Amino acid sequence: MNAERFNAYRIMWVLVLYDLPTETKANMQSANRFRKGLLDDGFTLFQLSMYVRHCPSRENAEVHIKRVKFMLPKAGKVAIMCITDKQFGDIEIFFARNKEEPPPTFQQLELF
Repeated sequence: MNAERFNAYRIMWVLVLYDLPTETKANMQSANRFRKGLLDDGFTLFQLSMYVRHCPSRENAEVHIKRVKFMLPKAGKVAIMCITDKQFGDIEIFFARNKEEPPPTFQQLELF
């Protein structure tokens, strides 16, 4: 197995999907705090109420999953999904019936 193929199964993506109530001012502030926390932790907006984060390893993904669990709002539904880089690369994205490329992956640096 070549190194590129191995990395495709070792590199992880964390996906956070949520549906949070925003009827009251307190709910809206809580939802904004959660969203801002995701951005501060390096997540990027994939689509409305869905954020993704590239992680170089499963261990790193677990760290970010713990951070998301720590900042969960009191109300609403949040789903956290972890998939390999290979699975993420197989996602087909369409915008108005036109196929789009998935977001770019980051190159992993090796120090030794």
